[in-house]
Parts: sequence; C-alpha cells; structure tokens
Amino acid sequence: MTCALVTCSGISNTGKLTTQAAQVVLQRKPGKYVWMHAKQSTATLEAGIRAAGQVIVIDGCMDCCALKKLSSSRIGPTCHIIATGLGIEKKGMDEVRYDEIEKVVRAVMDADTS
Repeated sequence: MTCALVTCSGISNTGKLTTQAAQVVLQRKPGKYVWMHAKQSTATLEAGIRAAGQVIVIDGCMDCCALKKLSSSRIGPTCHIIATGLGIEKKGMDEVRYDEIEKVVRAVMDADTS
C-alpha cells in the first residue's frame, strides 16, 4: 500500500525543508511513497494521491499551506506534521540543516502506519 506525502514546498527554510524531507523519504523507501506538493492544482493533487492508503501532510509552519490546499479536495490527511511544531525555527531564506531534515523524516516514518 502506498502512502502519499503532500508538502507545502514553500520558499522559506521550513518550506524547503518539507521538500528535502520528502525526497529523503522517497530515497529510503522506494516505491512505498508518492509525493505531491501543494503548488499543484487541486485536481492534480487529488489524482496523484487518490489511491494512497494514507496521506501525510508536511507543512513548514503554522500557515499550513499544504493542509489548506488539501482541504479544498475531497481527501483528508491521515497525519499532519508541522516542521515548526517539531521545534524547527522558521528563519526566512536560511539553508536547511541535515539534522532538521532527519527530524522531519523521523516524524514521517513514525506517522506511517502502513
């Protein structure tokens, strides 16, 4: 059963973090996950995750852009992870650190019940 990751993929450090964490998850568990970012249309998002057994939304901050985008579809998240909720500070355009990527990747792996 596949699991869908939906990321905000914003331009801030925490937004970039969601993209980088999703890419690491895809590399570590090939074939288990599909990844969509919230910048896509709602129809494209729905089509990409429709068959997934669960949907994990990864937002960078409390703006919750990915969750808001998903809420305009007919698909609800199984789990919602917010990077700043994991103790990662939003710092504008700062570079993403490896330990921050690992923290989000661990949260995704812990949330995956499939």
